[in-house]
Amino acid sequence: MEQTFQRQRFELKYRINESKAQEIRFFVENYLECDPNGASNPDRSYKVHSLYLDSPGLNTYHRTVNGDRNRYKLRLRYYDSVDSPVFFEIKQRRNRVIRKKRAQVVRDSVQDLLNGHAPTKNHLAKNSLTELDALEHFCFLTGKLQASPKMHVTYMREAYEKRDSNDVRVTIDRDVKSSRVRHNHFEPQQSGGLPVFGNTVILELKFTNRFPDWLNELTQRFHLRRESASKYVDSIEFIRFSRIEKGMNTTPVYHE
Repeated sequence: MEQTFQRQRFELKYRINESKAQEIRFFVENYLECDPNGASNPDRSYKVHSLYLDSPGLNTYHRTVNGDRNRYKLRLRYYDSVDSPVFFEIKQRRNRVIRKKRAQVVRDSVQDLLNGHAPTKNHLAKNSLTELDALEHFCFLTGKLQASPKMHVTYMREAYEKRDSNDVRVTIDRDVKSSRVRHNHFEPQQSGGLPVFGNTVILELKFTNRFPDWLNELTQRFHLRRESASKYVDSIEFIRFSRIEKGMNTTPVYHE
C-alpha cells in the first residue's frame, strides 16, 4: 500500500466533531476523490500505524513543544497488509513548510536497521538512489540522537486527493490511539492504546503551492480554526496527564 507522497507542502490542522466531519466530506467530494485504499471500505477509511523514534531525553518532542522553527521527527509508518513495506520517514519543518524524506523498507529488514546495521539497497523494497539517500539520512539522525521507538500511534484515516496530482490532499483521522513503547523491537501490532483525542476528529489540509480558493471557502463555511494536533506530542502529553491524574510520578516515565 503506497500512499500519495508530497515531498514539500503546507499543512493546516483542525480539531472538529464527527457531525462537521460528515459535512466536510460532502463538500470535499466536489473537488477530490476518495483515496483508493479506503474507497472500497464502508467507512472509507484504512488503518495507519506510526512508530515514533526519539532520543532518551525526547529531543524531538521538546523541540516541537518549544516551537523551534527548524525541527524534525523520525517515524516508521506502515499498514496492516503484511506485504506492504515499512516507510522510514523524516518529517522536517522549516518555518511554515513541511518537507518529507522517506524510504520503503522490506519488513524483514526493519529490525536490522533498528539494531543499528548500516543501510544498503538490499534493505529497500524499491531500488532507488533517492530512497537509499533518505534511509541513510534517517539512520544517521537515529544514531546521532541515539533514538529508539518511544510511541506507537494508530488511527483510521479517510483521505481525499486528485486522481492525477498530489498538489492537494485532505485527510480526516479518527480513533487516534497511542501506547508507549519500552523496547527496540519492531512489532507490527501493539496491544491496547489510549484514546488521545477522544471523539475529536483531526482534519488536515495539505497543499504544495498556493492555498486553493475552494479550501479557503471550506474553512470559512465550516468556521474552522487552526489548532495544534501533533499525534506524537499530544500522545506524550496525554499519557503524562493520565499518570498525574492517577497520582503517579511522571519524571522517569519517558527515559530509558
